[in-house]
Amino acid sequence: MLKSKTFVKKTRSGGVMKIVREHYLRDDIWCGSEACVGCKQESTVLQKEPCIESSLCSYPHYLVPDTNVVLHQIDVLEDPVIQNVIILQTVLQEVRHRSAPVYKRLKDIMHEKEKHFYTFTNEHHRETFIEREPGESANDRNDRAIRVAAKWYSRHLKTSESNTDGLKVVLLTNDQGNKQKAEESGLLVHKCEEYVKSLIANPELVDRLALSNDDKNEITSSKVLFPEHLPLSRIQAGIKSGSFLQGTFRASRDNYLEATVFVQGEGEDSTEVLIQGLQNLNRAVHQDVVAVQLLPRNQWVAPSSVVLQDEAYNLMTSMFLFSYRKPTGKIVGIIKRNWRPFCGMLNVSHIKESTRHLFTPADRRIPRIRIETRQASTLAGQRIMVAIDGWPKDSRYPNGHFVRSLGSAGEKDTEEEVLLLEHDVPHQAFSQAVLSFLPKIPWAIKPEDMVRREDLRHLTVCSVDPPGCTDIDDALHCRDLENGNLEVGVHIADVSHFIRPGNALDREAANRGTTVYLCGKRIDMVPELLSSNLCSLRSNVERLAFSCIWEMNREAEILNTRFTKSVINSKASLTYAEAQMKIDDTTKNDDITKSLRGLNKLAKILKRRRIEKGALTLSSLEVRFHIDSETHDPIDLQTKELMETNSMVEEFMLLANISVAKKIYDEFPECAVLRKHPAPPPSNYDILLKAAKSKDVEIHTDSAKALADSLDVARVDGFPYFNTLLRILATRCMMQAVYFCSGMDSDFHHYGLASPIYTHFTSPIRRYADIIVHRLLAVAIGADSTYPDLMEKHKQSTLCNNLNYRHKMAQYAQRASVAFHTQLFFKNRGILNEEGFVLFVRKNAIIVLIPKFGLEGTVFFGTKDKTAPNLVFDEGGPTLKVEQHTFRIFDKVTVTISLDDSNIQHQKIRMALINPVIPGVSVPAPDTEPQAKKPKLS
Repeated sequence: MLKSKTFVKKTRSGGVMKIVREHYLRDDIWCGSEACVGCKQESTVLQKEPCIESSLCSYPHYLVPDTNVVLHQIDVLEDPVIQNVIILQTVLQEVRHRSAPVYKRLKDIMHEKEKHFYTFTNEHHRETFIEREPGESANDRNDRAIRVAAKWYSRHLKTSESNTDGLKVVLLTNDQGNKQKAEESGLLVHKCEEYVKSLIANPELVDRLALSNDDKNEITSSKVLFPEHLPLSRIQAGIKSGSFLQGTFRASRDNYLEATVFVQGEGEDSTEVLIQGLQNLNRAVHQDVVAVQLLPRNQWVAPSSVVLQDEAYNLMTSMFLFSYRKPTGKIVGIIKRNWRPFCGMLNVSHIKESTRHLFTPADRRIPRIRIETRQASTLAGQRIMVAIDGWPKDSRYPNGHFVRSLGSAGEKDTEEEVLLLEHDVPHQAFSQAVLSFLPKIPWAIKPEDMVRREDLRHLTVCSVDPPGCTDIDDALHCRDLENGNLEVGVHIADVSHFIRPGNALDREAANRGTTVYLCGKRIDMVPELLSSNLCSLRSNVERLAFSCIWEMNREAEILNTRFTKSVINSKASLTYAEAQMKIDDTTKNDDITKSLRGLNKLAKILKRRRIEKGALTLSSLEVRFHIDSETHDPIDLQTKELMETNSMVEEFMLLANISVAKKIYDEFPECAVLRKHPAPPPSNYDILLKAAKSKDVEIHTDSAKALADSLDVARVDGFPYFNTLLRILATRCMMQAVYFCSGMDSDFHHYGLASPIYTHFTSPIRRYADIIVHRLLAVAIGADSTYPDLMEKHKQSTLCNNLNYRHKMAQYAQRASVAFHTQLFFKNRGILNEEGFVLFVRKNAIIVLIPKFGLEGTVFFGTKDKTAPNLVFDEGGPTLKVEQHTFRIFDKVTVTISLDDSNIQHQKIRMALINPVIPGVSVPAPDTEPQAKKPKLS
């Protein structure tokens, strides 16, 4: 049966277009129930005897939730207890339009066979499709469609011959009007809350209920604590007129009464508005999109510059102090909430039998959340997830509900899960849909794979990587040519051969964006079959590659560059140390060693030339843990040592990336995915200049070359570590490098590498940007076909934004993992004393770097249990005078290091000063003899 809808639409040019939409109605849409014999269905989803113990519905029944129940109670629907649910097409479409995250979660539930969720296409069924009536709102029409479909199911199941057990359909709605109309038409209908509370066998499910408006009112006090949020219409008008600004709310980690709103201006311009005080923060939560009103200039303030002792969590973000006043404002409304389920711990109420408790999120930027739970005694000491439901103006804290428990706090697996969730790292197992696009095993190179591909299996190719590396992206070769020149090749795994545009595997890799490396664990961007096997360029197996091959003279000048898809057979998978030993061993003269020596010679020339052009050699302390093979706990910790071979591989990777960047930009000036590193604003260097000046060293920051040259000559007699400290500080002054689409930007320069153009081509197993670059290069050389999204600059730009976000979060997750393993390392080691250097000076503290462990910590002066010493802070230095001793940046100190685990959720490394000795401030050196006698386990 065919229905058609006709309507007219005004075109851009002012004309009128008549649009006719055809809507097919069918008789062969089945009900999906095992109990039905009327429908001629091949397979069924809904069980014949659904069993769920409910005191309200003692009979077997299916559930039909309306749209609002799905949107607000998705946590309940995800629970394994809730089964045999009919999701109507009307509901699915509404959810899709109103919340993409909930829609994805609903689709995931529907794919779980054991949940028995069935989609019924009521909008195309002859007996359940309804027309919208004159004067009826779209919302009312959809509510009616849900009631009609539920009524059809009730009748349909009643008439089914085999249904003798009284199988019924229960409509779940929280809308009072919808409930009333459903009851009038004879339907079984319940509010979601009363139904969940009736599940006698599963009382814990009540905790997962999102609060309804009635509950929210019940919890709050009558006292109004916050100003009313303005309606969206007023906000939009205010933004248009310029009286309000729209921006992203960023709460402070160090001070819960302070935040900034990041307002994006035209092009690269942006403004930060400071918000101080509960009233002005007005219930905004970190990452919300808000409307802010600037206060009069005489009310502008400076950000707080004291590090709160209990809040000293992330020192990276609170590096610089500001004493000048900043634009200050107040939040007048919320444009978009960016709430997600938060990890944290329950603060169990002191009131006996109370079901209302406060939840403290792990992320210090998120306020505490009030929840109701009857499982407080069980959840105490566990990491749990909680979702926010709302924040009324008369409540000090937002209201929320319990989502799930993650495990006992402090346990390695639990903390790792929290770390991944808090940094939004996708880490669930790859779905069947994704795995279905993997090649079948056993896999071998077929004749069709050789089309438009060079056979380079005869070349002496080898890979050089860190020990234990299984995802080998790159391999190299170097050989003499008859004309006296050298041929050098960089061969990169041809991942784009296996991951085709637009399929489920490609979409998953694009969403993940990057492989995340934690201590002792790797969260892959692509399934292991590709990352550690078919795409990994292991030795003595044939692998598909994408090769960048140069002809160079002995001075490492490029005479010719070509790109080709290829087949290689790596002759050796070496570690950096093994490759270094081959180069250094004068008795060796085999093909692999000759190739490595050739590469190493050229790499030294390339590096020298790069540094002459102004490339920066900065420093950051990377830590390597030695992990116990039984317990997987860290047993030794040391900073990573770099060898010549590290630099050798890096030089050729940089060269390949630059060569590919030029090629894809020449071919596709509008849609090349490139990587840039903006020059830091001059104010970023203030701390570096002050630190150098304190040791009478001059640093020039007019250009990258000036900075690189002055860092090279920065020396202090009797202080060999000074130059490394200076480079560590310079690294902190840098901006973040980002991906961008060439057609959407004009500044391509990479400041750190002193290169006018750059991209990422060399790691497609672990970075999605490289896969896109491979596809662009393949089209450029005629080795693969294009597809629409590849040439669409706006799509590429959106993709780059996600990749930048994923890379940033991966970086933060890696740092958090190092911090957690460092805590584990110090857990059983009592109090250690170590030498360190002052890296930053604060008003009430010094921040100390311990080179031996690559560890940063804060020494506070004036703790809660001690009288505060006399402190004088001079920002010009910066210096901090504690009693009679003055601390400056780079001063050498001796400190005690211990783990403070008094707050299980926020365990931290505590440091106390031993040397210089300041009476009443310093602590005596701990007796570390017993510690020193322990055998070293590395």
